[in-house]
Amino acid sequence: MKVCGFSFIKNAILYDYPIVEAIMSVLPICDAFVVAVGKSDDETLDLIKSIQDPKIKIIETIWDDSLREGGRVLAVETDKAFQAIGADFDWCIYIQGDEVMRDVDHQTITDAMSSYKNNTKIDGLLFDYFHFYGSYDYLAASSKWYKHEIRVIKNNKKIYSYRDAQGFRKNDNQKLNVAHIPAKIHHYGWVKPPKNMMAKQKTFQKLWHDDQWVNKHVADSEEFDYSDIDVLKKFEGMHPKVMIDRIKRSNWTFARDLSHNNLTLKEKVKITLKKYLGLDFSYKNYKIKEVYKNLNSI
Repeated sequence: MKVCGFSFIKNAILYDYPIVEAIMSVLPICDAFVVAVGKSDDETLDLIKSIQDPKIKIIETIWDDSLREGGRVLAVETDKAFQAIGADFDWCIYIQGDEVMRDVDHQTITDAMSSYKNNTKIDGLLFDYFHFYGSYDYLAASSKWYKHEIRVIKNNKKIYSYRDAQGFRKNDNQKLNVAHIPAKIHHYGWVKPPKNMMAKQKTFQKLWHDDQWVNKHVADSEEFDYSDIDVLKKFEGMHPKVMIDRIKRSNWTFARDLSHNNLTLKEKVKITLKKYLGLDFSYKNYKIKEVYKNLNSI
């Protein structure tokens, strides 16, 4: 079984993306890794080269700034990396520049890939998600944050990155059939120094909206206001080992009174219906065909 990881990145230093940690979190279970590095306003290319791992293949790209609707350019860049993966690989592991795979899940992921390698009914593997917010100590807890997403796919070039690269589809807009595995992805996209987060918001929203919308909806401020969040909960687990040094370097303070929330009535109703009736209103860009169980998973 051969496995290739893939990702894309641009301006990683400018906007404080943990792309090195993201790649390093996947490399141990990959035979190769393709990363599409967009022409940047910083030294992102040198940063990726500094990893100095022979498994890594770098593709230099130029982002199409005209693709401003729905974050389409992110999917295009994802597809560039995916299409560069050779036909001799069986599985492809996707990781975004602000995501990190848990090292404690490596064996579970490898076992699942081995188990479903020749199963033509399964297109990919579905992961659970932790969305960190404000600091490395808090998790976003409302239903607005997607709970699951596909991060391992078969090396089938009929599969493509969907919309803003959050997930995947195949053929003519078909959802992928997946096996849900007991493994988690840590999403750190909303954990940055307030100045870096504000800079990211001003630039990143332009991938979805025109300048008029950005000027109206993105605050004209030097620092991002992390207090404007509906509900959080404390993170009680362990971070992946590759994140330890970055977490130690964090130099801003974020605290939250967890008894306070800004939930809308609609969100409160959703929470109640899920708690008492088991109804799940979360976004699902996939079809769960199996639930993979591994007694050795954590």
